[in-house]
Amino acid sequence: MQQKWGIRGMAVAPHSLASESALAILREGGNALEGMIAAAATIAVVYPHMNSIGGDSFWVIHAPGRAMGAIDACGAAAGLATKQWYAERDITKAIPFRGALAANTVAGTVSGWGAAYQLSKQGLSGKIPWSRLLADAIYYAKNGVPVSHSQSSLTEKKRDELSTIPGFSQTFLVDGKAPVVGSIFKQERLAKTLQQISKKGSKDYYRGDLANLLAKELTDLGSPLRVSDLQRHHAKLIDPLELKHSMGNIYNMTPPTQGLVSLMILGILDQLNLKRFKVDSAQYIHHCVEATKQAFMVRDQFVTDPAYMKKNAQSFLAPTFLKKLAKNINPQKALPWGQGHGPSDTIWMGVIDGDGNSVSFIQSIYHEFGSGIVLPTSGINWQNRGCSFSLDPKTLNHLEPYRKPFHTLNPALALLKGGSSMVYGTMGGDGQPQTQCALFTRIATYGLDPQDAISRPRWLLGRTWGQTSDSLKIESRFSPWIAKELYGMGHEIEMLDSFDETVGHAGCIIREPSGTLHGGWDPRSDGAVSAF
Repeated sequence: MQQKWGIRGMAVAPHSLASESALAILREGGNALEGMIAAAATIAVVYPHMNSIGGDSFWVIHAPGRAMGAIDACGAAAGLATKQWYAERDITKAIPFRGALAANTVAGTVSGWGAAYQLSKQGLSGKIPWSRLLADAIYYAKNGVPVSHSQSSLTEKKRDELSTIPGFSQTFLVDGKAPVVGSIFKQERLAKTLQQISKKGSKDYYRGDLANLLAKELTDLGSPLRVSDLQRHHAKLIDPLELKHSMGNIYNMTPPTQGLVSLMILGILDQLNLKRFKVDSAQYIHHCVEATKQAFMVRDQFVTDPAYMKKNAQSFLAPTFLKKLAKNINPQKALPWGQGHGPSDTIWMGVIDGDGNSVSFIQSIYHEFGSGIVLPTSGINWQNRGCSFSLDPKTLNHLEPYRKPFHTLNPALALLKGGSSMVYGTMGGDGQPQTQCALFTRIATYGLDPQDAISRPRWLLGRTWGQTSDSLKIESRFSPWIAKELYGMGHEIEMLDSFDETVGHAGCIIREPSGTLHGGWDPRSDGAVSAF
């Protein structure tokens, strides 16, 4: 599979129609932010099992010659979302994964689109009308799109679990069954909602007629969310975290995301001189996995809503701290593990325009189909990100009103020595930092091209969909000798399919100093790289 080339603009997404929406905006003279808004709106429609406008999003942004930027479009817990509120409903041990009681946080993604649009106009002289950016999404929702293999197969896997959740069967099933691959999937209620956002702007979702409708729908279904929760929400422009690496500077999102984890893994491996091992060898994988364990332990002890954090996240990226963690790694023996966090469903996308403006973007509803509820009038599938809260007040991420939930989401961007820039990322919960590690090291450390780096077999430490084991899962295209050697080091090995969705849908775009663009997409997805 060959990497894609371009010069005037490039976009990558796990669904080809989303990358084409971004490219169309770039062809019309739009910039990377405008292209990403279009792609974000489109993929919320055409890849509904992975994301929706009822979820959250995060952006990492680079404009040549300017300071790095980021957008936090994460919604907080409802004001009514307290341990007592759940206790009154006979829930005392854990917040449900599904249903209206799991829909307890504001959906921030549309506010992120609005913030990006304002940033585009103010900082990049953006000229594409807001209505144009949502036009493709509206068309696809109203007139339908062919069902992808990923949507069909995942709907079938989750059909029994979700069929009784309000709105799910009506929206995602056909005569009680998963839609057939290639059949036309329409979301006419969602089309009308997107049309309203197109006419009245993103603020209507939070402080307009649409906000009042959403609040009523959520309340009627039993969610603790109210219109006051929507009204208090705003996307935030922030500075991303930065790792100074021997190959350049790498950026990722701040808490409550695990962007810190992705950067820490790369920082630890940089301390260990990873290049002394052959790429994709057992020693290479072992060190990547052991660095992941060290970073996860820091995550699980410290990473939460920034307002509740006891230490500054950037301090964990200090070379002295990373060197200390690197010394904890045994080069021949795996650290025992059993601390997985479980599944997540997300999309990552990247856009770089002809001027070098770059966006790394991620949008999610947490588990597949989020809470499972689909609001009856607006047609919005609401996220269940708030089920990641704990009802135990002694835990790090315990539930509090207006608190932001922990996010696995983290879009990555790197400015490499020599002048190249790179956007990269993936979906996949705990797998996100691990796949980012594979992509960055294969490309920046070992010099592989983006498509080769993405297509090569990958690994995943931890729990995934429907699994309770915290084993090290590796795709079957790895040599049996690799698996045997890793097992000998103490890793509990499970084999995955040759190209397995479990390890995520990754993507990458690199812009060279000459302006040349090259990128890769994940054959495990329904995606594509689009360029001109």
